[in-house]
Amino acid sequence: MSFDILITGGTVIDGTGSPGYRADLGITGDRIIGMGNLSGSDAGKTIDATGLTLSPGWIDTHAHSDGALLIDPQHANGLRQGITTEILDQDGLSYAPLSPENYRMYRRYLAGLLGEPPEDLDMSTMAAFRTHYRGVGPNTVCLVPHGPLRISVVGFRDAPIRGAELDKAKDILRQGMADGARGLATGMSYYPNAYSDTEELIELNKVVAEEGGVYVTHLRDHETDRGYGGGGVAEALEIGRRSGVKVHFSHYRTQPDTAGMVDELMAEIDAAKAEGVDVSLECYPYPVGSSFPLSFFNGDFHDGGADAVLERLADADERARYVNELNEYGLIGKTLAENVWSVIGPESHKYLEGMYFGDVAEERGVSVAEMIVDVMLETGLSVGYRGAPPHGTKLWRQVEADVMQLLSRDDYMIGSDAIPIGEFHHPRAFGCFPRVVGRLRRRLGYPLEQVVQRLTQNPAERFGLTDRGVLAEGKFADVVVFDAERIIDLSSFEDPRIHPAGIPYVLINGEIAVDEESCTGVLAGRPIP
Repeated sequence: MSFDILITGGTVIDGTGSPGYRADLGITGDRIIGMGNLSGSDAGKTIDATGLTLSPGWIDTHAHSDGALLIDPQHANGLRQGITTEILDQDGLSYAPLSPENYRMYRRYLAGLLGEPPEDLDMSTMAAFRTHYRGVGPNTVCLVPHGPLRISVVGFRDAPIRGAELDKAKDILRQGMADGARGLATGMSYYPNAYSDTEELIELNKVVAEEGGVYVTHLRDHETDRGYGGGGVAEALEIGRRSGVKVHFSHYRTQPDTAGMVDELMAEIDAAKAEGVDVSLECYPYPVGSSFPLSFFNGDFHDGGADAVLERLADADERARYVNELNEYGLIGKTLAENVWSVIGPESHKYLEGMYFGDVAEERGVSVAEMIVDVMLETGLSVGYRGAPPHGTKLWRQVEADVMQLLSRDDYMIGSDAIPIGEFHHPRAFGCFPRVVGRLRRRLGYPLEQVVQRLTQNPAERFGLTDRGVLAEGKFADVVVFDAERIIDLSSFEDPRIHPAGIPYVLINGEIAVDEESCTGVLAGRPIP
């Protein structure tokens, strides 16, 4: 037989959870057309994988790469991890469907999270959104983001969606799914998403359920009086019960204050699953997260969008009000001083990247709360932050053990929650997947075939990604070739922009995107399914 690419001598972990086996892999075009003993075959390119493992390409179920891919389509931070597909529009924070004016406004509002892609892109529909991700490094999957959906219907304001507005929202959502979106994404720490109530979300998700999609949720912790049961897990499960939608929990894991409490974490969810609520979940293997400081503020602070926020911050009376609000935020368990500025847009303030909030405040001679609102104003909201890891290694390792225990469940996946912008971003943007497959799997003794299944077949089946997630003849040739004993993350909180080791080859749609641990410049990714 003759192939475009022939991978020989490797051990195949096919993504189904079955034990590995020795096989060659033959690829022509964008598909696998031969598996087994292919000795005697010829090929345009042969990869010797002796001593290495072949698996389906890894699927990142939660990536904030919407803007980064439009700025740097190579996306080496994902490809070098073995990620061949990323699911965008997470937390309901993205760019479509929006009018040109609203796209420019929301782009600025989200700059500290997603960066600043070109201003003149057509984001009027999900179909238009998807066109911008042809010819980037990884494949991309879209969800209809709740924020732009609300802006398109009632603007960036605290208004209910009922009656004619709800009908319009449903029509936009239905069209978005017809255009290829795999569900609805929301984030209830963010705006305008949090202006919604449970009834709105139930009605929207009836459409998602009818279309066979997934409701992806970052749980509510803002405007909690609007959420069933005070928001959080109770609200998400009630939406699943009453709409019939498949519910997917974003970054659901223990944290330093709940380390070791996996059974307690899952109790309410397992009870709902026993009732018939269809739930899946994802996590990432780090004890702290990353976001943008707009998430610190409630309600009317956000009303009107980016320009209105900046006007409030520039008004002395309003500034004082929101400084007080931040001080109250700091009293409910959020140690603001220990956060780190990870993303700073303007060159004039780049020196702040990598600095602790407390240190910047001390340098300026103001409180941490005053420093935060001042930096937001000075940078035009183009700022992001990350948490600092726990001081104790034992606590950190307990969270990692909890993550691997969660991944032993058949309803879990990995979502990196990567924000790949800034010099001092969270290390998950460069290291999440090899940390799980390498460092933590080996240290804690989990079966390789089980871990790979959670990164491949599980998300492909959950999000309806046709002919992906498994290595078999006829499937798309998204392939990771790695050294199971050497693969390891090297990205750290001190030096986060370091690529992993032990992943010499990555193929996307039958093209070699990573060759001998270097990106080839090939941009074979496409919007799927």
